[in-house]
Amino acid sequence: MSVSEQPPGAEVTGIAAGYAFDGPALELGALLWDGVCHPDARIRVPLPVLNRHGLVAGATGTGKTKTLQLIAEQLSANGVPVFLADVKGDVSGISAPGRDGERVRERAAQVGQEWRGRGFPCEFYGLGGTGPGIPVRATVTGFGPVLLSKVLGLNRTQEQSLGLIFHYADAKGLELVDLKDLRAVVAFLVSDTGKAELKGIGGLSTATAGVILRSITAFEQQGAGDFFGEPEFDTTELLRTAADGRGIVSVLELPAVRDKPQLFSTFLMWMLADLFADLPEVGDLEKPKLVFFFDEAHLLFSDASKAFLESITQTVRLIRSKGVGVFFVTQTPKDVPSDVLAQLGNRVQHALRAFTPDDAKALKATVRTFPKSPYDLEEVLTGLGTGEAVITVLSEEGAPTPVAATRLRAPESLMGPVDAAVLDAAVKGSPLYGRYAEAVDRESAYERLTAEQRAAEEAALRAAREEEAARAPAPGDREEEPSLVEQVVGSGIFRSLARSVGTQLGREISRSLFGTARRRR
Repeated sequence: MSVSEQPPGAEVTGIAAGYAFDGPALELGALLWDGVCHPDARIRVPLPVLNRHGLVAGATGTGKTKTLQLIAEQLSANGVPVFLADVKGDVSGISAPGRDGERVRERAAQVGQEWRGRGFPCEFYGLGGTGPGIPVRATVTGFGPVLLSKVLGLNRTQEQSLGLIFHYADAKGLELVDLKDLRAVVAFLVSDTGKAELKGIGGLSTATAGVILRSITAFEQQGAGDFFGEPEFDTTELLRTAADGRGIVSVLELPAVRDKPQLFSTFLMWMLADLFADLPEVGDLEKPKLVFFFDEAHLLFSDASKAFLESITQTVRLIRSKGVGVFFVTQTPKDVPSDVLAQLGNRVQHALRAFTPDDAKALKATVRTFPKSPYDLEEVLTGLGTGEAVITVLSEEGAPTPVAATRLRAPESLMGPVDAAVLDAAVKGSPLYGRYAEAVDRESAYERLTAEQRAAEEAALRAAREEEAARAPAPGDREEEPSLVEQVVGSGIFRSLARSVGTQLGREISRSLFGTARRRR
């Protein structure tokens, strides 16, 4: 590990002094200098600055998940609730005591840690009931057009059109609870009846509506329909503490949806935005109300529209004053837009690889994001071992601390998943399970629009019958009149209804006309 030519004692003392905080702080590890670990030089982060956000980065297999676990369990011990996204399914062990062993004892001795195995209070959640966990659902209205556009992969024009659809539904009192509600509103707005509704505020092209409808259908075919609906999850549940005063660690179990990265990354953003909308301004606190870890953060920003990035940047910038800290977890800092990266005051950078020209370029870019340092950071960052990182955080006064190569402490909870039966018992034993376990499908936009279409159809048939009765020929009149069926089939309303067959509303209408059973939902 290459360093400057300064005397080792002076450098170690100078760096350690930058982490000698007076107030409560989390213990991250011990300083590394020239390949030697100094257990008396403790690397820490002040508890009050954890609402100033942070970044945990590094190549695969360098220990990012264990760093999250280490920080999360110390936050919990200090009474701070934590939210973690468990993408790989190996964070549930935070609820159980860690296992003592030679490697744990060796690491503890190296960093001056008094290690003892203990678990922390946890709640486990799952998106829409997919996989283990209490189901987390959002209504389509609550999710909003900007986030939904990101999930559906819409371009800017289509995103604006989707915003128009949401505006119309809101103005007309059509609740968008699940995806079939949204599909029904889109189908109505491009029908002969619905087109007139939007003329005054911009209109909606049939081509754009078709793209949106196809995107919704493809999204549902991936199994995403279950994630939208009621009861909608109340994100303030994430702010709870246990009876003993420790913060509850909320673990969102995502292995079952890891093949839908855009979905879960955007759902995490919805949770954060929802918290932002609900929480009051509190300024700087002695400790955060919640620390939110955003794993696989690069998925959130890839192919994002300008409006989406602006929304994220604003949320991250302003949610600090509401007492919430956000840590983005990804492979390199370049995965995070510069406007967001500039707001991340606490940095834990694990090892980077430089096997390709692109890797070397990313390494140089990462080094430039750190304050000036006596370390040769290009060499240090490629030479770090598992469970080691380069760290700089904010001091109690808000100034960056010296850059410190650090050997991190060992988590005290189980470093791996708990047994599936244990996880299932924890989920079903939660006081929140009865509140969110069962989905509710109440009357909303789909049911209202379907009822209105049926009413229009029945009115047309009644009118046809009345007209037929009024035009009934006198006895002995042999001129044949068109039958009721012929009149209805030839009418304008029937042609309009027939054109809508193929959409969800059209299928429901056609079932009613031709006597087939309505499919249960």
